[in-house]
Amino acid sequence: MCGICGIIRLDKRPVNEGPIREMMQSMKHRGPDDEGVFIKDNIGLGFVRLSILDLSMAGHQPMLSADKRYVILLNGEIFNYIELRDELKGKGYIFRSGSDTEVLLNCYIEWGKPCLHRLNGMFAFAILDTYTNELFAARDRFGIKPFYFYHDQNQFLFASDIPPLLKIIENKKEPEDSVIFDYLVFNRTNHSEKTFFKNIQKLQHGHTLNIKSGRIDI
Repeated sequence: MCGICGIIRLDKRPVNEGPIREMMQSMKHRGPDDEGVFIKDNIGLGFVRLSILDLSMAGHQPMLSADKRYVILLNGEIFNYIELRDELKGKGYIFRSGSDTEVLLNCYIEWGKPCLHRLNGMFAFAILDTYTNELFAARDRFGIKPFYFYHDQNQFLFASDIPPLLKIIENKKEPEDSVIFDYLVFNRTNHSEKTFFKNIQKLQHGHTLNIKSGRIDI
């Protein structure tokens, strides 16, 4: 199952490891086998792992590219990763693990954001370019894997569950009445980006999210 989370300080304040660890702990049930943290200046990423493919530490996340430029968090599975890996090997890529995470990371390095059109799988992932501090995230076409986020003028938070976000948000948590109504009356929960909490949204299935220089584009 795995769990991903992150904090981006839009006010450029440095991120401390404590809040990242707190977010990870609140979704430890998603990934009891391993965990990892990556922090660079105003950006912090966390991961809890349920080992499915490549049970060794070679599949540890957050995973860095060979040149240390890119960092990836992946929750899910890329079903056609073997075919993609063979294609990338033909282009000269060398793989250090048997994981689909490393394949996805190299797909992004080779083809950029259009690599999404080559993926067959269920996924929610985030990739950080440590040179430009640009974060790119995407969710699979059917929304099988979750991606929740919150942002205000000071910070952007994301996670695989809502509780990790509630751990960090300082202001009052208010219910989103329209979503509660739709759930109780129509049994609908996935028809919009809204959640049961005001200001906590979900990245809709088949959507991408990009953050660069404080600008958030979906």
